[in-house]
Amino acid sequence: MTRPFVHRSQRGVTLIGLLMWAIVFGFIGYVLVRTVPTVIEYQAIQKAVTNIAANPPPTVAGIRAAFDRQKEIEYSIESITGSDLEITKEEGKVVIRFSYQKEVELIKPVFLLIKYEGRSQ
Repeated sequence: MTRPFVHRSQRGVTLIGLLMWAIVFGFIGYVLVRTVPTVIEYQAIQKAVTNIAANPPPTVAGIRAAFDRQKEIEYSIESITGSDLEITKEEGKVVIRFSYQKEVELIKPVFLLIKYEGRSQ
């Protein structure tokens, strides 16, 4: 006994759907390419601040100068200088805080504003 022809719907991704996913993943990749360098800079700043706070110079000016020397060594640090650091003492330990904003141009006139802040351990 044979069955009459049964119409089955096709399954899969259409060309338009494939193009839409390519655009979405392409945009996400573009944003990542533009923002990853700012994350690397933040990590370099955090590492420098932590290293300086672990063995700090005796004065605030010395701490700022040590950060500026570290900035000359680490070329990825561009957003802040030693004068932008907030230096305090908590429970007998030197604590160095920093915060800054980074604008990343995506497509003119659209910018992504990223706010970074950190402190020594």
